[in-house]
Amino acid sequence: MKASAPLVKKTEREPKRDSVTSAFLKLRELIVQGQISPGSWVVEAELAERLGLSRTPIRGALQLLQREGFITEQRGGKKSRLRISPLTKEDAHELYMIVGNIEGMAGALTASLGQDRRDELCKTLQELNHRLGGIAVTKKVELRLVFEIDTRFHHEIVAASAGPRLLVLHKMMKPQIERYWRLYAHTIIQDLHHSVSEHEEIISAIASGSVKATERALANNWKHGAERIHQLIDLFGERGSW
Repeated sequence: MKASAPLVKKTEREPKRDSVTSAFLKLRELIVQGQISPGSWVVEAELAERLGLSRTPIRGALQLLQREGFITEQRGGKKSRLRISPLTKEDAHELYMIVGNIEGMAGALTASLGQDRRDELCKTLQELNHRLGGIAVTKKVELRLVFEIDTRFHHEIVAASAGPRLLVLHKMMKPQIERYWRLYAHTIIQDLHHSVSEHEEIISAIASGSVKATERALANNWKHGAERIHQLIDLFGERGSW
């Protein structure tokens, strides 16, 4: 009796995980940098040609991008098409509130650490915030540097105590925050002194070991950040909305 062909052959046409991940990271970077405009239609063939890949890994990458909110499905009748997610007040509010809650949870854990560990962390946070304060005073704008310092400030708080799941969630939000930063950064920088002051409140709360004060200070920082973004969107308009 002739043995039947193994079913695993069906997987040969599936995209390799590395190629999908590579396509995902490249496309996400293009979206974050604004090289693929908010609101633009997604055309698989064009993206495949742009990255020098087949359409199979591109399709897998688009599914990941849609899951993380970088791509939105727009339905029209029986058909649907994909678009690069727009930058809107509603989206910014949701995104900033999510990050604020994630950091609030992590901050509560960090504020519960021992005194020595908190002192060590606060020293690092003070150094980072001092660098931001120097930029805010001199007005010597290095947009990428400001974003990196601010991102590290928040990462240090989360990484001090968060478990792997919380860290993954926090890391996943960074590129989405960066989309807004890149498009509105030239004006955000004018309000940098507000962020520096809010950071000081966060540092003081962690240093004192107060869980509630730390949660409140982090929540306020992101709440005020959302308000500042809203003002800029009102002034310059949403990007890619329909």
